[in-house]
Amino acid sequence: MKIASALIAACTLLYGTTLPAQKTTVLAINPAAPIATVSPTLYGLMTEEINYSYDGGLYPEMVRNRAFNANRHGLEAWPAFTHGDALVKREWDPSNGPSKALSGSLKMIITQPSGTGEAGVANSGFWGMAVRPGTTYAGTFYAKSEGVGPAHMRLVADDTGAVLTQATVETKDGDWQQYHYTLKTGPGVKVGSKNHLEITFAKSGTVWMQLISLFPPTFNDRPYGNRPDLIEMMAAMKPHFLRLPGGNYLEGDFIRERFNWKETIGPLVDRPTHRSPWNYQSSDGMGLLEFLEWCEDLKVEPVLAVYAGYSLKGEHVAPGPALEPYVQEALDEIEYVAGDTSTKWGAIRARDGHPAPFAFHYIEIGNEDFFDKSGSYDGRFDQYAKAIRAKYPQYKLIATTPVKTGSPDMIDDHYYRTPAEFFEMVHHYDNYDRKGPKIFVGEWATRTGSPTPDFGAALGDAAWMTSMERNSDVILMASYAPLFTNVNPGGMQWATDLIGYDALSAYPSPAYWAQVLFGNHLGDHTVQSSVTNASPLLFWSATVSTQAKVLHLKLVNATDQSQPMILNIANIAPGNATSYVLHAATRFATNSIQQPNAIKPVKSSVKVAGKDWLHPLPPNTIEVLDIPIR
Repeated sequence: MKIASALIAACTLLYGTTLPAQKTTVLAINPAAPIATVSPTLYGLMTEEINYSYDGGLYPEMVRNRAFNANRHGLEAWPAFTHGDALVKREWDPSNGPSKALSGSLKMIITQPSGTGEAGVANSGFWGMAVRPGTTYAGTFYAKSEGVGPAHMRLVADDTGAVLTQATVETKDGDWQQYHYTLKTGPGVKVGSKNHLEITFAKSGTVWMQLISLFPPTFNDRPYGNRPDLIEMMAAMKPHFLRLPGGNYLEGDFIRERFNWKETIGPLVDRPTHRSPWNYQSSDGMGLLEFLEWCEDLKVEPVLAVYAGYSLKGEHVAPGPALEPYVQEALDEIEYVAGDTSTKWGAIRARDGHPAPFAFHYIEIGNEDFFDKSGSYDGRFDQYAKAIRAKYPQYKLIATTPVKTGSPDMIDDHYYRTPAEFFEMVHHYDNYDRKGPKIFVGEWATRTGSPTPDFGAALGDAAWMTSMERNSDVILMASYAPLFTNVNPGGMQWATDLIGYDALSAYPSPAYWAQVLFGNHLGDHTVQSSVTNASPLLFWSATVSTQAKVLHLKLVNATDQSQPMILNIANIAPGNATSYVLHAATRFATNSIQQPNAIKPVKSSVKVAGKDWLHPLPPNTIEVLDIPIR
């Protein structure tokens, strides 16, 4: 091949390396030869309450253990606090609360010997409370008081004791009432997270408190809404769906600890909270409606997972009459999500503040039921499928493991692998039966690096995504997991996680950037491609956006050697291609909360040198090329 030989010689001249012709990779692509349709919903998000993903994370409640139910006496994160010679005795009162759901409360007996001091409690939040200048924080609490007088609410710097902002709330003696307060910082306040909330009273008496909350500004100023920086990072990935409410979080360790959606809707005071399978209490502020509003914020649709009668520690409900209440629970949930206001649960959703129904297409029945040793999933899936299809035939149903009955539309496959294992899996779906159920890769991740992935993990992810794109006629959806982690000691239960954060800031992992690059540059169909003299650790995907007339070429060099490459692409239009390069010196390089931008994509313009052109691929590199075509 004379052109190739000439280009190899040019490569030797340019890069000072003698490269034998047989070692030079030639990647041939014909953008005019479509192979298969790319699923328009291929990339999405999966979430659950793990690693403090919601409380103290996306759901940016600043107060930790706001409902006083972290364990049997509920007072963790609430030390007594005094000014002057005032005293406070604090205790858990299990029989005095503002609602049936929150039937207990923090009881404080204030003693004021001199009339000048204050006493109460403090809260340091989720490893600190982020405070910024010129910012308004919105708070609420429930109180029942006897003689203690006004509540003094203050944000205070840990190191100096400086009061950053404060408010006085006039409380009334008598029965339970909800109170609102606002804390606004001045322009001179320094950005930081080493701060805490103080709640004190200056008179002798007794006060009971419950559901003490404080929120920073939220995305689109939604009350009790989402943390803006995390929403913006997710939006940059261009996701198409959100699988909710999660994996193990859906099931719970025991049936009583499942995601009981009916206990997560309505006013916060009517939500009893529950223990998550990751061994901490979930406030359930991120309830079913908040999940759906999260989808609204991102302009994606929900993939609704319904509890299917199996929990993680092995409890299960046998198919038949015993399972019927749980099937009905799922039917009610679908009605809450998608029913109009003439339906019972659609009307309740409207009461909760969202009259319009939510549009969606997929329902997943259970989670990882291949762990159920009872063998009951076939019958359970079939019972759910019959009931859902009878009332809602428009929805596609996802099974969490292959079943012999019920005819699922999709199977949810999960993969947590090392980079080497994903490199070996890239042909896993090449010969998959195209006549069987479609595939949802509902959880997957390359697991190296902690708390967030290193660059080796990003290489594994990118290699696997080229495979999913090539097989996206059968893989309709895929979602990385877990999505979030709080990077403070004690904040993580599972490594590795896509996005890391603390109270103040968030950072993208190299694997996050791989997701952004792949999600933002995906065509509507795959095209014909072939390679010669390729390293086994060279991976690629070629898709075309028909209307835009762009070839999206993704290249992954997972070796530590530069790969000389000739791109042989038919039908190229004159002009420049746009290159996005994600590169690191080694597989162990990564980002962190201290160095959030150590690894990030670099955008440049690349001159298209005709049908064949030299394009050496550096070591440890993920590159996306947007190439204009005729």
